Amino acid sequence: MTTDLKVDIKHDIADASLAEQGKKRIEWAERNMPVLAQIRARFEKEQPFKGVRIAACMHVTTETANLMRALKAGGAELALCASNPLSTQDDTAAALVHEYGISVFARNAVAREGYYSHINASLDVKPHLVFDDGCDLVNTLHTTRTELIGDIIGGCEETTTGVIRLSQMAKDGALKFPMIAVNDTDTKHMFDNRFGTGQSTMDAIFRSTNTLVAGKTLVVAGFGYCGKGVAERAKGMGADVIVTEIDPTKALDALMQGYRVMPMTEAAKYGDIYVTVTGNRDVLREEHFKVMKDGAILSNAGHFDIEIDVAWLEQNAKTKNAKMRHQTDEYVLADGRRILLLAEGRLVNLGAAEGHPASVMDMSFSDQALTAEYLLKAAASLGAGLHNVPTEIDKEVARLKLESMGSTIDKLTPAQELYLNSWEHGS
Repeated sequence: MTTDLKVDIKHDIADASLAEQGKKRIEWAERNMPVLAQIRARFEKEQPFKGVRIAACMHVTTETANLMRALKAGGAELALCASNPLSTQDDTAAALVHEYGISVFARNAVAREGYYSHINASLDVKPHLVFDDGCDLVNTLHTTRTELIGDIIGGCEETTTGVIRLSQMAKDGALKFPMIAVNDTDTKHMFDNRFGTGQSTMDAIFRSTNTLVAGKTLVVAGFGYCGKGVAERAKGMGADVIVTEIDPTKALDALMQGYRVMPMTEAAKYGDIYVTVTGNRDVLREEHFKVMKDGAILSNAGHFDIEIDVAWLEQNAKTKNAKMRHQTDEYVLADGRRILLLAEGRLVNLGAAEGHPASVMDMSFSDQALTAEYLLKAAASLGAGLHNVPTEIDKEVARLKLESMGSTIDKLTPAQELYLNSWEHGS
């Protein structure tokens, strides 16, 4: 790790000369994050994080940069590392260090060793609060950096994958401090997961392949909020959408929304484009690769690079044509069929595109900022384990977002309030 001569802040970034470019992009994102801007202005006045050290393992994007700015404005000392080896925007990382004075350990396309080195570097700040995106930071705290746990007040997790891991840790009694499932707030998963993932995943497919979606068969593996978003966007662009699921309720939901539903063993015969978004491993594997069409496009919108069995492709392809296009690798199988893999099987919307639009991340990161403030006050009463974001925070973020978009809603009349809070009225 290095300490810049001009900026006395520990960091490890790719290229300091990109800082000016990164600042412009961060400011552009800020234009579409009015709720977070309001929160930052209040934080600057009230200084709720004065004396508080925060380690964050998140995608180093322009939207994340604005969250970091809000926390710093509130007095926090920050150390940020990347939550995915391909998601770092190097210009954003440079700007955070050299324009905003925030410690960042992140480089795009870093190797596994470097990835975990950066996590450990961010933990060296000896945090009081942790922000995680996938639970790698919290996992490291509970395995190799246990000496730091005593100082931890609590933390926030913003992804479905991370919440799944934390739930298991809590179930096993392994989680040593309170974590808040920011992912599970309505203003996060109903919008970030659905509209953000849907748009940014399709954006990544277009940037990587320039393929026409209309008339194609697109297979979505998983019909949670992220899967719904991908399916909706693809259907709107004229794709024939097939959904694969393991949950009968979600499968029924997909069927009644007009999608074809079938097992992946069947869907693999028909798909032109595949998007995995399950949070599980080996969703696309040998038995599926063997029946896919020539030229099938594979992408993963789940957090970790385990949903597509890339190792099988690496071991069994007779030829690999790397980087045929932007973040597109071509695997030629023994029978001559070609399979195209986007972003190395990693999170495609960040590996091959810019991630979610700033407008939707405005809500997610406002949830994060307000939850972190809440944690400082409530952690002692929460206890170790996984907890929900208070409803009032969720509703406040929604109210502010509506207001920023120029919309208002009805209010209950006194008679309606009385009716909803009584039981005497019958038919």
